[in-house]
Amino acid sequence: MEATTEEVYDYYDYEDSENSTMCDYSEWEPSYSVIPVLYMLIFILGLSGNGVVIFTVWRTQGKRRATDVYIGNLALADLTFVVTLPLWAVYTALGYHWPFGEALCKISSYVVLLNMYASVFCLTCMSLDRYLAIVHSLSSTQLRTRGYMRASLGAIWLLSCLLAAPTLVFRTTRHDALSNRTSCVMDFSLVVTDKDQENVWVASLSISSSALGFLLPFLAMMVCYCVIGCTVTRHFNTLRKEDRRKRRLLKIITTLVVVFAVCWTPFHLVKSADALSYLDLAPGTCAFLRFLLLAHPYATCLAYVNSCLNPFLYAFFDLRFRSQCLCLLHLKKALHASPAGSLSSQKTEAQSLATKV
Repeated sequence: MEATTEEVYDYYDYEDSENSTMCDYSEWEPSYSVIPVLYMLIFILGLSGNGVVIFTVWRTQGKRRATDVYIGNLALADLTFVVTLPLWAVYTALGYHWPFGEALCKISSYVVLLNMYASVFCLTCMSLDRYLAIVHSLSSTQLRTRGYMRASLGAIWLLSCLLAAPTLVFRTTRHDALSNRTSCVMDFSLVVTDKDQENVWVASLSISSSALGFLLPFLAMMVCYCVIGCTVTRHFNTLRKEDRRKRRLLKIITTLVVVFAVCWTPFHLVKSADALSYLDLAPGTCAFLRFLLLAHPYATCLAYVNSCLNPFLYAFFDLRFRSQCLCLLHLKKALHASPAGSLSSQKTEAQSLATKV
């Protein structure tokens, strides 16, 4: 395959395909313009939106819900990722030529996978927290303390860092003298000696990342929500005020999970299908491989749209989050418009409003 079709963010590429002399693997030309524009749009929206979320969660002085802390960490993962998007936009615009050096190739690719793992693990913990709060509200008190929450966050980031680590080891730059382009690709020469072994490594890493970074966490979330749905339905007619708040919060988290699934499912389907083709378990026809090649950049874009959608979902569905944002804006204006003596009373009033929502 031509160098211009190198995969940008994934474990695999199409170089040296056995059918490369028979099949047309040229990139769809408009992608070189469309994809960078989409990346920069995601970068702008994701940087501003997730920045507001992190600032709001950090500055909120009232009692934070466990969900707020997970949302803050989810926004941190998204923010860290979108910062790298200008690099990938340039890479695509240059016809998959990487001018930024090997270190940024490794780090940027690592951050992409780190975001994927951290995001899905945060959503899983949020779902589990709602499961414990609604289904086992009395017996789960000791499992929902700040200490356990900090431990779970530490586990999320540690596990995400470890699972994304192969990218730091195998990702490198490769220069093609024929096309005078440098690609940012995975290189398994450290651990393999022939093409068959390399195919196994490519497929194994790709399938395992989809299983651990999407399928298994998503199944765990679905189990939680099925049990929660049965519990809520049983007590629908006898909901107290506190139970209604739990349901409202459940709606927010459910929306986040559904949007995550819609955004990431096409990406993992395309990636898994390609991985299976390396093991000769999927069609190896020119039409099928070309479809994967053309679909991958847009499936990737859809997946990364998720990183800029989350803040807008919080603002739209979470009344408390929206109120906290408004309160912070109100206080900021008060700093410039009110005497110093009245600021403390306004701050107290604003905090009181945020905690009541």
